Amino acid sequence: MTKSDLVAAIADKTGLNRAQARDALDAFTSSVAIALKAGHEVRLVGFGNFVPVFRAAGAARNPRTGQVVQRPASRSCRFRVGEALKSILNG
Repeated sequence: MTKSDLVAAIADKTGLNRAQARDALDAFTSSVAIALKAGHEVRLVGFGNFVPVFRAAGAARNPRTGQVVQRPASRSCRFRVGEALKSILNG
């Protein structure tokens, strides 16, 4: 599902027009990104949690050449699936 597909689905389910649905989705994604950047976990009960993670600098191997290179420290995000979503996926 692409962003435009998701915007169309939100518009259909909520009765909003596509521009309003796109604005709502953009507000959601930017709010999640801001919270993660600040180091906060975003919990959507029943759906899942977006968790910020820190990866320390270290050595990595180029799979093509086998050369060892240094990987800089970085921040990323993990998603932990909630029980309700897990039961939908498996049921």
